[in-house]
Amino acid sequence: MNLDPLLNHVEPDGAIPPLDRWQPGQAGEMDLEIAADGRWFHEGSEMTRPRLVRLLSTLLRREEDGEYYLVTPVEKQRIRVVDRPFVVVDADYDETAGCWWLTTHAGDRLRLDEAHRLRLSATPEGAQVPEVPVRFGLAARLGRNVYYRLVEAAEQRPRSDGTVELGLTSAGSWQPLGELPAEAS
Repeated sequence: MNLDPLLNHVEPDGAIPPLDRWQPGQAGEMDLEIAADGRWFHEGSEMTRPRLVRLLSTLLRREEDGEYYLVTPVEKQRIRVVDRPFVVVDADYDETAGCWWLTTHAGDRLRLDEAHRLRLSATPEGAQVPEVPVRFGLAARLGRNVYYRLVEAAEQRPRSDGTVELGLTSAGSWQPLGELPAEAS
């Protein structure tokens, strides 16, 4: 399928359009897959142009049926997402505001706070890995390097069941990074 009709509805600066207000009448399916590591594949070939990935990512939403769609005002195309559509590739701590800022591989930047809270969920392989909501039902996994960077800044909190929760506080909200057995702390 040609991507040009979808791209005709995208602003060149990669701004996020109001996907939550669009209810297109036409629906279909596109041979596009987002791999667990955040790489995008169209008809089996990796999309290597970051600007194109950014543009398409601004059209992506997850609907109540659990499926992922590229959406325009006139049509939506279901695509496949192996795990989460985004990967967090950078994290910066803002000492003045007392919060962490996360950046995804597609260029989204979000503040780790009450609205964007880390939560642990299973990867396709079954590992419990933190994810953070981004927008329109979409989430981002923490990339390995970002995860370890946050772990370095983390604190431990004992639980009543003997486990120890590892996490950090950002913008006044506790952000869990994982659990440790009581004897590992």
